Amino acid sequence: MTTSTLDKSAFDTPGTGRGLLDVFKYRYLLRLLIGKGSSLRYRNSVLGWLWSYVRPTVQFLVYFLIVGEILGVRRSVESFPIYMFSGLVVVNLFNEAIGATTRSIVDNKALVRKIYLPRELFPIAAVVGSFIHFLPQLAVLIIVCVLFGWLPTFASVGMMLAGLLLVLTFVLGVGLLFSAINVRFRDAQNFIEIIRTIATWSSPIMYTWVMVYDRAHHLPWVFEVYMSNPITVAVELFHEAFWAPIVPVDKQMGWPPEFGWNILAGVLVIVVVTLIGQLVFRRFERTFAQDL
Repeated sequence: MTTSTLDKSAFDTPGTGRGLLDVFKYRYLLRLLIGKGSSLRYRNSVLGWLWSYVRPTVQFLVYFLIVGEILGVRRSVESFPIYMFSGLVVVNLFNEAIGATTRSIVDNKALVRKIYLPRELFPIAAVVGSFIHFLPQLAVLIIVCVLFGWLPTFASVGMMLAGLLLVLTFVLGVGLLFSAINVRFRDAQNFIEIIRTIATWSSPIMYTWVMVYDRAHHLPWVFEVYMSNPITVAVELFHEAFWAPIVPVDKQMGWPPEFGWNILAGVLVIVVVTLIGQLVFRRFERTFAQDL
C-alpha cells in the first residue's frame, strides 16, 4: 500500500495572503470584475448610462432650490451653483462607492463560495466601478465651469486629482471594513446609509466652512476635527480647483486656517482606517464562504 503526499504549495488559505498587495498579482481578474459590474449596473434599464446624469441633476436641483433659493445661501456665496456642485460630486462619489464596497462581497457570494481569490478584489473593483460612473458628473462639472470662464491650470488639476485620491483611498479603507462586517452582520448596510447621510451634510457643500468657523470659534478643536475629515478636505480642494478661479478675489473665502495640518490629519485618518479595514477584512474573510 502506497501513501501519496498532496502538494499544497499551489493552494492559498483565506486570510494568509498579503492582503491588498495580492491584488497586483490578479490584475486580470480585477479587470473582469470591473467589466462585470459595469455591464450589470444598468442591464434591462431604459435610460442606461443616462441615469449617471439624471440622478445627480435632480439632486442638484432639489438642493439648489431649497438651500440656495428658499434658505438664501445663494445670496451670500458667489456663483453658488458651481460652489455646491463642485462639492456635491465629491460626496456623491463617496456615497456611491461606500455603498458598492459594502455590498461587494455579498453581491459576489457565488464566486466567493466556489473559488478562492484575493477577496480584496471585490471592494477594489467596486471602488473603481463607482469612479467610472462618477466620470460623467465630473465631465458635466468641467463643462459648466468652462462656460463660466474656468481654465485648467496645473494647480487646479493637481488639487482635483489630490481630492479624488483622498476620497478613493478613504472609501477603500472604510469599504474593506464594512464589506467584511456585512457578510456576517447585514446591519452594516443600514449603518452605511446613516454614514451616507452624515457625509452629505458634514462637509461644506450647501454652506461654507466660514459659517462653521464662526459658530465654533469658542471651541476651536471642534472646527479642526471637522476640517480633518478626509471628505471635507477633498471638498475644499475641489472648491479651490473649480469654484475659486471663476469668482472675484474679494468674493473668495480662501483656505481655512491651518488647512495644511488638516490635510495631514486627513491623510493620517485614511492610513489608520485602511490598516484597520485590512486587519478586520483578513480576520473575517476566513469564514466568508460559511457565512454566505
